[in-house]
Parts: sequence; structure tokens; C-alpha cells
Amino acid sequence: MRATRFLVLMILPLALAAADQKKKTPPRAAPPPQATVIPKEAKQIEPYTWRYTDAQGKTWIYRKTPFGVVRFPEQTAAQTQPAEDIPEGLTAVEEGDSIRFERPTPFGKHRWTRKKTGLTEMERKAWERERQKGAAATTKPQE
Repeated sequence: MRATRFLVLMILPLALAAADQKKKTPPRAAPPPQATVIPKEAKQIEPYTWRYTDAQGKTWIYRKTPFGVVRFPEQTAAQTQPAEDIPEGLTAVEEGDSIRFERPTPFGKHRWTRKKTGLTEMERKAWERERQKGAAATTKPQE
């Protein structure tokens, strides 16, 4: 008698759990994302590249890649050109017709030399800043 009760008490919860699992429906899979298509009104600006302005006035670039069509917002020249500020600690020393630059980095000082005629905008700004510092140090205020 005890063995029968024991078996019933052990089997009953297992049967109820199995019945609950049968009632549950499997979760639905998310629908696949819609493929990006190039609008008919888009104008081709380069091979595999189109420009399109939507109803809100935003301009989009569509590009055909081996993996499908991608869309991204068009950037203006001001957005794509990073402002070239002078890095912290950059120094410039004139050596004849060249300028020697030094900048501290996490791995030690980075040094390079460039001809005065081949300076980048950032290097030109650093050199001007160093020249102004030198000019201010040499001029003493009159007392």
C-alpha cells in the first residue's frame, strides 16, 4: 500500500508537468528584417552608389555591396573634415629649413621632422604657436 502511494505521488507531478508542456505553444520567431532597396527616384552618383532625398528633406546614400544594399545619411564636408586642433604637448623647433616636432605619447616621445614647405595644417599651427611663444618671451614689458 505504501509503495503504491509513493508511486502515485511521484508520478502525478511528472504527468502534470508533461501536460503543461503540451499546452504551451512554441515561441514565434521574429520576422526577418526587410531588405533595403534603392528608390526609383535615386540618382546614381558613382558606380554602385546612389543619392536620394526623402520627403522629410534628409539626403541618404545607398550603396550596393556584396552583402546587399546599405543606406546611410549623407554627411556634409564640415561633418567629414575633423577639426585639426593642436595636440596637447606638441612642440616645434626650427632647424634650418626644417621643423622638428615632438609629442608625448603613452609609449614615449614621438619625434618627426618635416620641411617647412611640406607642413600639414596642424603642424603649421603648432609652429606658429611656438613662434608666438618665443616672441612673447623675448619681448620684456617696459617699466
